[in-house]
Amino acid sequence: MFSNLINSFMLDSLKRKLYQLIICRLDGDKTHENSYRDRVFSLIEKGIGGFIIFGGENTKATDFIHKLQSIAEIPLFIASDIECGVGQQIKNATSFPCQMAVSAAINKNKPKDVLILENAVRAIANEAIDIGINMPLIPVMDVNQNPDNPIICTRAFSDNPKDVAWFGSQYIRILEGMGIISCAKHFPGHGDTAIDSHIALPVINKSKDDLIRIDLAPFIHSIKSGVSSIMIGHLTVPAFDSKPASLSKKIITDLLRKELGFDSLIITDALNMNALKDFGNVPAECIKAGVNVLLHPVDADMTVKELLSAIESKEISEDQIDSSLGRIMRAKKKINNIKKADVNYEAHTFISEQISNMSITLVKSSPGILPISKDKNAHILFAGDSEIYKSSLLKNYFNDELQTTNSELLVVAILTSVAAWKGNSGISDGEKQRIIELIKQAKKSIVISFGSPYVLRHFKEADMLIAAYEPSEQAQVAVIKCLIGEIGFQGKLPVKIN
Repeated sequence: MFSNLINSFMLDSLKRKLYQLIICRLDGDKTHENSYRDRVFSLIEKGIGGFIIFGGENTKATDFIHKLQSIAEIPLFIASDIECGVGQQIKNATSFPCQMAVSAAINKNKPKDVLILENAVRAIANEAIDIGINMPLIPVMDVNQNPDNPIICTRAFSDNPKDVAWFGSQYIRILEGMGIISCAKHFPGHGDTAIDSHIALPVINKSKDDLIRIDLAPFIHSIKSGVSSIMIGHLTVPAFDSKPASLSKKIITDLLRKELGFDSLIITDALNMNALKDFGNVPAECIKAGVNVLLHPVDADMTVKELLSAIESKEISEDQIDSSLGRIMRAKKKINNIKKADVNYEAHTFISEQISNMSITLVKSSPGILPISKDKNAHILFAGDSEIYKSSLLKNYFNDELQTTNSELLVVAILTSVAAWKGNSGISDGEKQRIIELIKQAKKSIVISFGSPYVLRHFKEADMLIAAYEPSEQAQVAVIKCLIGEIGFQGKLPVKIN
C-alpha cells in the first residue's frame, strides 16, 4: 500500500512535490487554537513533508501529531531539536544533560558507563517515538575548537574529533536501530567559529587538511555508522567554496555526496536564520546545490512559489525535485514501520540524574575547602544570566549574595546558556573583572561554571574550579552533592580550557 501511495504521489502535481520537500514549524503551544490548527491542516492538504515541533505538553502534542499523521496522505516527518532529550522541547517529558555533560560523565573504556549512555539514548528515542517525533535532529557532530563559540559550545561532545565521532556513532547506532531518523549536524562543521549563524554568516578559515582531519572526521564516521540524514550548516568554508555551505554544490554534491559517498537525506539548517538573508532565491539555491529537505522556512507557501519560479526559469529542474523526492520517500518508508515501546518516565529521570551526577568535573582543587557545611562562613556570588540564577537552588545552601569581603569562603556561581540568537556563551568583561577582584580579596574561593566550561579559564587564581556544563536545577543539585561530600567528582573535562 505504501509503495502505491509513493507512486501516485510521484505522479501528482508539481506543487505537491515541492511542499513534500519542506519541513515547517509547528508551535505545540498553539495547537488548541482553531485558526492555527486550520493553517496546519491546510499545509497537509497541500502535501507538506513534515513539521519541526517547538513547545507543547506531551499528551496534547502526542494527540495532535497522531491527528496530523492520520490525515496525511504520506507519513509526515516530525522533527525536533532534542539534543537534551524530549524535555528540551515538550513539557512533562524528560530533560537530559547536554552533549558535553554526557561526554564528561561517560568513560568510553568502561562497559558500565557505556551501558548508561546506551540507556540514555534509548530513553530519549522511546520518548520521541511515544510522542510521535520520528526525526530527532541529533547528534551534534561539531568539534568545538573555539572557546568563544556562541552557538555550539556545550552542545558539542568535545574538542577532540575522535571523541565526537565515538559518542555520535553511539547515538546514531541506537536511534537507527529503533527505526527513527538520526541527523548528524552541522556539516561541514560549526565548531570553530565565534559567530552564531542565527545572527550572521560565520566564515571558517581553516586549511582543507585541517578541515578533513578535524571537522569532517566525525561526519565521515557518522556516514559509516549509518546516519539517515545530515544537516548542512549555514557557514562559509573558503577552503571548499566561496559560497555558504547550504548553497554550495561543491560542498553538498561534490564533497558530501560524491567524495564521502553519503546517499541519504541532506537537510538544511533552519532557513529562518539570518545567515543567508543577503542571498537571493535561497530555497532554489539549496535544491540546486543538492539539498533534499528544506527545514523551517519562514513561509512554506512562499518557499513553494520561489521554487516554482526557479523551475520555470530552468534554474532547477523537475528531475532534481524527483531525485530528492525519491530519497524522502525511502526515508518515510522506514519511519512508517516504527514500533512504539512502553515509556518509563521515572526510570528516565533516574538515568538523567545519574549522568548529571557523573558529569560534575573538578578542574582545579585545593585542600581544606570541601566539604562545605551549613555553619561555614560561605557567601555566594551569582553571575551570568539573572533570569536563570534569580531562582537558583544554590541560594538555599549558602549565605546571601556577597555583600562584604570578609567571608571565609567565596563561592562564585556563573550560570550561562547556549541558545539561538543570543550571540555569546560566556559572560561580559565587566563581570569577569568584578569576579577577578573579589577572588583576590577572598580568603578562599570556588568558581563554578554552570554552562560553558571555557569561562573558567579567566579565573585561574581561584582555589577551586568546577565545571557543571549547564544551568539546570539537576546540575545544581549534582554540584551541591559534590560540595557537601555526598558524592565525589567523577567528570572529566572534554575540552581544553587553557
